[in-house]
Amino acid sequence: MATITEEPDQDSGMGSSDVTSPEVKSLLPHDDEEEDDEEDETLAERLIGLTEMFPEKVRNFAYDSAICVKNCVKGAYSLSCTGTWLIFSSSAILFAPLIFEIERASMQEAQRNQQKQVLLGPSSSMASGPPGFPMAPPPIQR
Repeated sequence: MATITEEPDQDSGMGSSDVTSPEVKSLLPHDDEEEDDEEDETLAERLIGLTEMFPEKVRNFAYDSAICVKNCVKGAYSLSCTGTWLIFSSSAILFAPLIFEIERASMQEAQRNQQKQVLLGPSSSMASGPPGFPMAPPPIQR
């Protein structure tokens, strides 16, 4: 049984994977000691900290303006919901009788056509043609 031993001075060509090698250190991000000492701030904390540089009157005006905008948006949304409900419910109440009446008239016309067909036979309903159209003239014989 033969054992294969690798020579330590032979380079495989794959590069060094040692973390302490200078090539790998140049690719790793630098950890500065100054960044480790600072605590990460959230966006809210940063904005609150920035408000301290403005006078109190400016902060109060900005707060009151934001509250006014919020209330206006809520009012506009409520008004649009109420208006939409009013328009659709009114249209349903106004147009429902019209739709029912049209449907009733078409049903009565269908019943009349059916009675006519039963009494006079299928040829009478075909000869009369659709209502509202005149009959076609007979073909001219030569």
